[in-house]
Amino acid sequence: MPGSLEPLDVGVQIPYYFRCPISLELMRDPVTVSTGQTYDRTSIESWVATGNTTCPVTRAPLTAFTLIPNHTLRRLIQEWCVANRSFGVERIPTPKQPADPAMVRTLLSQASSVSIPKHSRLSALRRLRGLARDSEKNRSVISAHNAREVLLAIVFSNTDSDSCELNHEALAVLAMFPLSESECAFVYSDPERITYLVSLLFHSSIEVRVNSAALIEIVLAGTRSPEIRAQISNGDEIFEGIVGILNCPLAYPRALKVGIKALFALCLGKQHRHKAVAAGAVEALMDRLPDFEKCDAERALATVELLCRIQSGCAAFAAHALTVPLLVKIILKISDRATEYAAGALLSLCSAEEQCQREAVAAGVLTQLLLLVQSDCTERAKRKAQMLLKLLRDSWPDDSIANSDDFACSDVVPF
Repeated sequence: MPGSLEPLDVGVQIPYYFRCPISLELMRDPVTVSTGQTYDRTSIESWVATGNTTCPVTRAPLTAFTLIPNHTLRRLIQEWCVANRSFGVERIPTPKQPADPAMVRTLLSQASSVSIPKHSRLSALRRLRGLARDSEKNRSVISAHNAREVLLAIVFSNTDSDSCELNHEALAVLAMFPLSESECAFVYSDPERITYLVSLLFHSSIEVRVNSAALIEIVLAGTRSPEIRAQISNGDEIFEGIVGILNCPLAYPRALKVGIKALFALCLGKQHRHKAVAAGAVEALMDRLPDFEKCDAERALATVELLCRIQSGCAAFAAHALTVPLLVKIILKISDRATEYAAGALLSLCSAEEQCQREAVAAGVLTQLLLLVQSDCTERAKRKAQMLLKLLRDSWPDDSIANSDDFACSDVVPF
């Protein structure tokens, strides 16, 4: 079903008992509550989450919030969808059942027990991993049972070759969860734990490398202290490992997503940005920029702007043949934030290198900037564009100056 019933205006009638009494939409995952009434799982969960303790239809108290899947009704709905396919009705998929809290407790107990065979512990971790992958709700159920504490203990309990498979499997599950500040402190309080994670960035398995990078990024994001974040980033190998992940084959897209998140987190501290440049971050960013999805492209451009603020980074980007043309092309193409970061990076480059000014003008930056200052983009982006217009004034073609005075002479507020 395409989300709502409005598109089905060709005369098909949906049986009222297929509709959820709360949302009045076709039920995708019908469940029965303690009063015997059936609702769509999402609707009744939202009803209870907002503080309601009665059955929406009968108004009787919900004595126990146990949702029993109504498989018979769900199959009838699926059959009705197939029968009405010619009217544009899509068959609803069979929903995966949410994780049972009792089962989650058992799996965590098995995973953490050193008295049971290794293969049983691995099996428990793999089942937890599968549940966590299935849905956000499953991750909430798992997290509610102190799973992060259990998984952290397994990841760092014993890092010898005999236990590495357990460590890596626990790491794969842990990388799906945010960590509290105290849990982040557990990781960075022992330098050997950070050293271990950095060593995994060079593991033969891409999956292990990416999971390690994901956990490093989670710890950096969950740590408030700039000094601690700088301490975690203090090492050439961590940048080399993260840049290596960015250069992974495109057949493993999660590497690109995790790699740019980790690189951005590392580059937030100015004192170690030169290590990112030395590790090849500039080449990796420029080569992979067209491959990023929207959110990741914004983060990549923010990282470019950060690295352009240091001398070595600015020089490296200026020397890369794709930098200026790509940044000019991106303006107004991806999002307001992407435009702002691209304009900021161009401003830094053109302020430092006259060659970049000529390249920007040749790439058509003048038209892009004039469109930008007239757009609904952010004020910061417009200020950067105005500053860049003034900077490039001497490089403009003569026939463009007369048409651009209003923009070039605008009052500019430093960003």
